[in-house]
Amino acid sequence: MNLSDRLIKIAGFIKKNTVVLDVGTDHGYIPIYLIENQISKKIIASDISPDSLNKTIELVKKKGLEKNIDSRLGDGLDVVNPFEVEGVIMAGMGGILIQNILEKNKEVTNSIDYFIFQPMIASKELRQYLSRNKFKIIDEELSKEGDKFYEILYVEKGFENPKEEIYYEISERLIEKKHPLLKEFIENKIKLINSVMEELKDKTNKRSIERYNELKIKTKQYMEVLNQVET
Repeated sequence: MNLSDRLIKIAGFIKKNTVVLDVGTDHGYIPIYLIENQISKKIIASDISPDSLNKTIELVKKKGLEKNIDSRLGDGLDVVNPFEVEGVIMAGMGGILIQNILEKNKEVTNSIDYFIFQPMIASKELRQYLSRNKFKIIDEELSKEGDKFYEILYVEKGFENPKEEIYYEISERLIEKKHPLLKEFIENKIKLINSVMEELKDKTNKRSIERYNELKIKTKQYMEVLNQVET
């Protein structure tokens, strides 16, 4: 099974020989890769969509991996019992949805050793939630496919409060490891902010002026982090 760079980096955080739940598995690519490469001994592949899960079931059957990959239809962590799995992958969904899944089934959440999150949006809000709820981001990765960046978080239980608010948006872990994509990632964020500021600069209503000034401060913060990365 050949995976994209994003999925390879997600799979790279899986602890060897652990039982893993892949939430929203879609085609089941990660579970199949983990079994074929002898990284995991058992995977539970779940999806809330019957059509998506059927694709997984068909591919698992084609590969002859039914004994290793258990396909389950259901929502979030509802498909497993407490202590049934050691690790959980939640990739390709929003950060707020990830929070909601963790909150919905606290008994299962509290029984899990480690999580791998890849939020498509709201990564800042997800990091804030994790900090407030006794989770610690142990490591992070970045992947770029086309012109889109993906943030991948490896999380365990613990305590962490970032020294600066900006680190909810740009990971301290990525700065510490001087990630090769980080400079481009930050520059892309600055570019997106500048395009919004350009639209706002001639507007005279109060909210637009406030937003412009907020983004101006944000750009300065991004530039400060960028200077750290470049030195």
